[in-house]
Amino acid sequence: MPKRFRLTRRFNAAMTEDGYRRLKKLAQEAGLEEGEALSFLFENFDSVINEDTFAHRLRLFNSELEARKR
Repeated sequence: MPKRFRLTRRFNAAMTEDGYRRLKKLAQEAGLEEGEALSFLFENFDSVINEDTFAHRLRLFNSELEARKR
């Protein structure tokens, strides 16, 4: 029997404009709402990311974070 899809958690999230535009594009292409798209990404995180580049991209993002906040 398929698992029932319920959005049970809500939280405020701050996103960059680029990140939000990409989330909206993903949701639209997949026929999902933004919350559903986020749920999909996090439920399938290990199979969605590229493990070879994830650590490098995370380091880059963190190194640019303070400058981007200004």
